[in-house]
This record gives sequence, structure tokens and C-alpha cells, in this order.
Amino acid sequence: MFTGIIEDIGTVQNIEQKRETIRLSIAAKKMNLCASQIGASIAVNGVCLTITAKEAAGFTADVMPETFRVTSLGQLVTGDLVNLERAVPVNGRFDGHFVLGHVDQTTSVLRRYQEQTALIMVFKMPPALQKQIVTKGSIAIDGISLTIIHADKREFKVGLIPHSQQEATLAGKRIGAVVNLETDVLAKYIERQMQTSKF
Repeated sequence: MFTGIIEDIGTVQNIEQKRETIRLSIAAKKMNLCASQIGASIAVNGVCLTITAKEAAGFTADVMPETFRVTSLGQLVTGDLVNLERAVPVNGRFDGHFVLGHVDQTTSVLRRYQEQTALIMVFKMPPALQKQIVTKGSIAIDGISLTIIHADKREFKVGLIPHSQQEATLAGKRIGAVVNLETDVLAKYIERQMQTSKF
């Protein structure tokens, strides 16, 4: 489990791709991986991956076909920057919101504009997720825990404070860029319950 509070911005060092499987090698700038074991979970742009090898300043992880098809990881190229977060330890403090690292699907940036110190980013509303993306609700975009400012049938928007603009990659996304979405897990269960309940 993750919180959506990004720990580091990593750099893609190497990509080995065979059809819809990828092996990613990523260098971390400031995140200490000494305590992370082989087999530990790490979120890369909001996607929960397993560390399969590590060095002092980086790690390797495999991307399976389902992840390749659902997320934006298949679009990465060497040199790209990615958001990184290690799994929350049992005794750790919880910030952000409950993020599983299970991306629902991708969407794209429609517009972006400055509102005083906040960067407002507007995204295309995926029809399949419309009931789970609600105004003032939580969402993870490329692994970043954000509050939805507004949502309707066509689009939804979030705001980035200066800290979020500097400490994660989302502020660098331009119009048309593809991002990973994970809706609030509570919204998923509520929608499922509504679908299966008999009234």
C-alpha cells in the first residue's frame, strides 16, 4: 500500500522490452533503497512494481503484459523522469490517501493554467471511471495523491501547490500527455456494492 506522497523523482536508465513485457532499470536521486529488499513493492508513476534487483542508487523491476496494456509504462523511454514511492511500513505515518498502485486506466491532459500559486491541470474524463471521480474526492495521478477540484461528464481538474510542482513530475506534463489514474478504493467498493445490492 502507498500514500500518494512522492518520495523521489527517478530517471529511467535502461529498458528491455519483449512484446508486452518490460524490464525497467531506474536510478533514484535521494531515496535510500538500502532497507528495501528484493521482492519489495515500489510505485513507479503510480504503478505497483516488485524490485527484482537493486544497486546503491537504483533498482530493476519487471512489467507484465496486463500492466503494459493498462498503464503508461510502455511509453517510457530512456531518460524519462518517473515518480517513486516505497510501500508504507506497518509502523509508518500515513499521509495522502489509500493508494494501492493498481492503475485503473490512463487518460490525457486537456488543459493547464496558472491560478495564482496553483497549477490547475484538466484531464479527459474516462467514461468507465466517471462514477468514481467526484468533486472533492481523492485520486492518484501518476502516483500523486490529489484532491479533485471539479468533475463532470467531460473532464476533471486538480490543482498542484508549488511543493507538488517541484517534488513530482506532473507539472511537466504538457497537453496530450498520458497519465496513470487510480481512483479512490472506497469509491470502487461503494460502486460495486450499489451494483450488486437489491433494493
